[in-house]
Amino acid sequence: MAAYLRLLKYVKPHMGTLALASLFMLLTSILDGASLGMIVPVVDKILGSKQIPISPKVPLFLKALIDRINGTSPQELLNGLVIFIVVVFLLKAFSQFFQSFLMNKASYSVVRDLRDALYDKLLKLSLDFYGKSKSGELVSRITYDTTVVRDSISEGLTDLIYQSLQAAAYVVVLLASAVFFSIPLRLILLIFVILPTVAVPVVKIGQKLRKISKDGQEKMADLNTTLYETISGAQVVKAFGMENYECAKFKGQNYGFYKVMMKTAKRMIGVSPFTEFVGIVCAAVVIWIGGRQVVAANLSAGAFITFLAALLCLIRPLKRLSSVHTINQQALAAADRIFALLDENEVIKESAGARHIGPLKEEIRFEGVRFRYDKDYILEDINLTVNRSEVLAIVGPSGAGKTTLVNLLVRFYDPTQGAVKIDGVDIKDAAFASLREQIGMVTQDTFLFNDTVKANISYGNPSVSMERVTSAARLANAHDFIMRLPKGYDTIIGDRGFRLSGGERQRLAIARALFKNAPILILDEATSQLDSESEQSVQQAIERLMEGRTVFVIAHRLSTIRHATKIIVLDKGKISEEGSHDALMRQGGLYCRYYTLQFKETEQTRR
Repeated sequence: MAAYLRLLKYVKPHMGTLALASLFMLLTSILDGASLGMIVPVVDKILGSKQIPISPKVPLFLKALIDRINGTSPQELLNGLVIFIVVVFLLKAFSQFFQSFLMNKASYSVVRDLRDALYDKLLKLSLDFYGKSKSGELVSRITYDTTVVRDSISEGLTDLIYQSLQAAAYVVVLLASAVFFSIPLRLILLIFVILPTVAVPVVKIGQKLRKISKDGQEKMADLNTTLYETISGAQVVKAFGMENYECAKFKGQNYGFYKVMMKTAKRMIGVSPFTEFVGIVCAAVVIWIGGRQVVAANLSAGAFITFLAALLCLIRPLKRLSSVHTINQQALAAADRIFALLDENEVIKESAGARHIGPLKEEIRFEGVRFRYDKDYILEDINLTVNRSEVLAIVGPSGAGKTTLVNLLVRFYDPTQGAVKIDGVDIKDAAFASLREQIGMVTQDTFLFNDTVKANISYGNPSVSMERVTSAARLANAHDFIMRLPKGYDTIIGDRGFRLSGGERQRLAIARALFKNAPILILDEATSQLDSESEQSVQQAIERLMEGRTVFVIAHRLSTIRHATKIIVLDKGKISEEGSHDALMRQGGLYCRYYTLQFKETEQTRR
């Protein structure tokens, strides 16, 4: 119930649209009731050429109408009814169109708002959340789960309002025909037999359906995950000849989803014929009891047929209302998953009183920093000062915490203990925008968007001049290969830059960082995929760019960081060595061994 009420909060901003749709539903229901009322004059006056009986209980306005009908010839009445029928059903057609259009507008608006909220939440969540989540599952919640919610509004909520009004209209016709035309009371009581007979099994089926639907949504998430991984990793799949394996894996997951959907369909489809059967049984009893009254001339044929038609028409909204519960249970299962994501704790938050910090003026300090993802510490007792315009090189074995250290500076994570400060201000107290706008970053795992070369370089600045874009590309040694592309800077580079080589993708990522022109640069293996000639050219560009800027460089190729102002060696999460290249070589420690080993390997390669 709580999930349903929370879901209705997203419906609340669109209550005006829903209210207008409800008015059209009410109009349609009234017109349906009016169309049933035409049966009495058609059967008794036009076809039977009899006077319509008038009960003393008939209201004055209805008595006046019946008197007028009784005083009209059958031919004149037929002519009038034909016109009445055309007008009624024309109005009904317009009303049905607008009620459907408005309900769809409301449902799509709610889903739009939900997707906006989910996407906004995803962008606010820290990287540790993505480390433990499946991309396909997250995509499934934004696409598939929200679609289930949309169906519950466009179908479930529509039927809940419309079919309830329809049922009310038919019940009014039933009661009116019974009271005004003296239909036996026992026929009325059949209505109260239908409702509980239908309601009890529907509720029980709905309870089971919610659990089944949740299972189905999870299996769809698995399908999306497999699709996402297989498509993005197509090169690896083909290289290892695993097409058959991946195909079999997908078929297994797809069949599992199919089985759950069939369980859902079986329960949802079973509700409708059951409801119809109960209604038909009741109608058969009505025909038997009422038909005897008509044969004995104790009951108006028109009144009885109207009553019977209203009863048969009542079956349809009851069938639809019985399906509403099952649809809502599916929606609640999807809502549980959606709200679980919306309620996910934002580990890295911007503080309420976050302040704007200007460009770096003096220094960046890591004070007593310790960090861990789970139990074991990745970084311990990090005390480090990086002055403005210094070039800090971070080296060490894999898993030593090099990338983690620079991620703390960008506030992708927060230290478990200690603080990272820029000009004496703890970055936890800094506004995200003012912190990150002064940091340019090139990561080892190059990510490019499926967009033009220009859009990738000028990411976030679509209206920038081409001169700035080409300038950054030239500095990154990317301009020449870009001009060889089919449309130059307007070439779409494919998903993750699939159409480019590894070195070309890396140079575009470097150009993007150069374009940002931030006072702090983070280069995490920025030259790892460049050939020797390109590496030398880009390294020269980076050295020119370093003037007046503070740079954090992570590199396995120690030859590229010889001229760094300061070098630190991370080993087992701690700073084991710190100093310039020459000073560390004289110490003969870990850095010296790494450098000597790489130098020997380089010499052997040249030979």
